[in-house]
Amino acid sequence: MKNPSKVLLVFAGMFGVIGAVMGAHMAGSGGYAFRPVHTHVLVVGWLTLFSWAVFYKVFSIKNTLLTKIHVWTSIVGTTGLTAGMYLHMVSQIEMPDIVTLIIYIGGGVAVLISFILFFAQTLIYKPENN
Repeated sequence: MKNPSKVLLVFAGMFGVIGAVMGAHMAGSGGYAFRPVHTHVLVVGWLTLFSWAVFYKVFSIKNTLLTKIHVWTSIVGTTGLTAGMYLHMVSQIEMPDIVTLIIYIGGGVAVLISFILFFAQTLIYKPENN
C-alpha cells in the first residue's frame, strides 16, 4: 500500500456519500428505519476513517505491516459492520439470520481490531525530531 492516508480518505468519502444519501432518504420518506445503519456509516465509516487518514497524513508513520493491517481491518470491518447491520436489521432480502449475524459481528470484530491496532500505532509512534 503506497499511501494509507489516501486509501482511508477515499473510503471515508465513500461512506460519507452513502451516509448522506441514507439521511436524505430518511428525511424525504419520513421513515427512520435506517437510523442505526446511517449513524454507523457516518461515525465509523466517514468520521473514523477520515480521522485515521488525517493521522497518517499529519504524522510520519512508517508504512509497516501494522499500518497495512490497520487500514484493511478498518475498511473491511466498517463495510462488514454496516452491511451486516443493514442486512440483519433493515433489509427485506431473505437470508438466514446466521449469515447476516456473521457479517454483522465479523465486521464489528474487525472494527474493534482496527481500533486496537490504531492504539498500538499511537503507542509505537516516535516523532522524527526526538
